[in-house]
Amino acid sequence: MSPLADRRLHLAVLVAALVLVADQASKLVVERAMVLHETIDLLPFFALTYVRNTGAAFGVLAAAPPGIRLPLFFVVTIAAVAALFSLVRRTPADQRGLVGALGAVLGGALGNLVCRLRYGEVIDFLDLHWGGLHWPAFNVADSAITVGVAVVLLRGLKSRA
Repeated sequence: MSPLADRRLHLAVLVAALVLVADQASKLVVERAMVLHETIDLLPFFALTYVRNTGAAFGVLAAAPPGIRLPLFFVVTIAAVAALFSLVRRTPADQRGLVGALGAVLGGALGNLVCRLRYGEVIDFLDLHWGGLHWPAFNVADSAITVGVAVVLLRGLKSRA
């Protein structure tokens, strides 16, 4: 089957594109409407807080020099994209939920890559907290990656049961 005719790839790319657009649009709104480090409380446990993260998840490698950090993140993201496409192509055609989850991870990875290429860092703004305890700020791309990976893991556990 031609890669262009593969419905799995179409679905994964569609989900990835939707995540990428939502991620970039939300970051653009935050960047234009808020001042860096500004917080807008929305709920007792949720706020919008505009921050920038030079590292990976939870700030990992944030202190590494940009000349090392940025190429490393670029290479890791490109490898992840290749692996995700390979996984999509090996996923049975009837596993649309799994393909969609892989597309979400792909879109999230690309969303954060776009930020790294544009700014050398990622815009984060979703702030979950309880009292003085804060989860590290995240964004739509991070959310898509997390949900996508959770679906993949749960499907894997379900198939082994």
